Amino acid sequence: MNKHYYSLNDYLQNTFGEKVYKLSLDLGLTCPNRDGRLDTRGCIFCLAGSSHFSACEGDIFEKIDRAKQLVAKKTKAERFIAYFQSFTNTYAPTEYLKKVFTEAILREDIVALSVATRPDCLPDEVVALLAELNRIKPVWVELGLQTANEKTAEYIRRCYKNSVYTDAVMRLKSEGIQVITHIILGLPGETRSDMLASVDFAAKAGTDGIKLQLLHILRGTDLYEDYLKGSFSALTINEYMDILFECIERLPENIVVHRITGDAPKAHLAAPTWSADKKTVLNTINRELALRGIKQGRKA
Repeated sequence: MNKHYYSLNDYLQNTFGEKVYKLSLDLGLTCPNRDGRLDTRGCIFCLAGSSHFSACEGDIFEKIDRAKQLVAKKTKAERFIAYFQSFTNTYAPTEYLKKVFTEAILREDIVALSVATRPDCLPDEVVALLAELNRIKPVWVELGLQTANEKTAEYIRRCYKNSVYTDAVMRLKSEGIQVITHIILGLPGETRSDMLASVDFAAKAGTDGIKLQLLHILRGTDLYEDYLKGSFSALTINEYMDILFECIERLPENIVVHRITGDAPKAHLAAPTWSADKKTVLNTINRELALRGIKQGRKA
């Protein structure tokens, strides 16, 4: 095998010509799964306030500057992506979003915006705003699909149908906005076929990028209660790698792989405990990728 996958690092270098770094920002917004519009409990795996590495207080300039200070020891990058990460970052009045996003995108040290949200929180006026900003600098919209299995989606309290996701992708892409799709590997009850079907579903819908995320079981969540009952087991590292590599192998090579694992607040992580050492996990995954002939970078 000589399979290539388009890593985020390759994409950033090709797009911006240099190393850029994401700054995780928290606007203090909520979610329709939490404020009572759809539910009050949140998704079954989500821990309230778990955005443990966000810069939350102050105006957008203060948030960005504080986030830069937090990552100063990790990177010497001078240009950044403003990553609006926590909860649902289009779930606010359009006037407020316009103010915050515009202030961020006009900064010289910001090269792009990445906005994490739900597909059901993208009214036409917000899509129009994102399209307007996309004409200034690149705007990415990250959509939390998590799974294409409707039964699993109901169990995790996603609270929208797959058709809402495909409609959101279509409307965003019609405005030239890049879409990144989040998929969780290891959700309770899902088979390998289910996980691969989710990847296929996102690719067919037209996603430009994908984030493959290991399921973390956090204390204090409803998912943790089901885990304690023995309703499901956490993936081992070998199980995760096998599924991860098969997902990557079937992706079209133009889709950017933004994430191949993830991390969780260690104080709350119940399982899988092997995932707590992210550096070791990434090194193990990358070694195995090389052994399997899966290389970073698109074919020449």
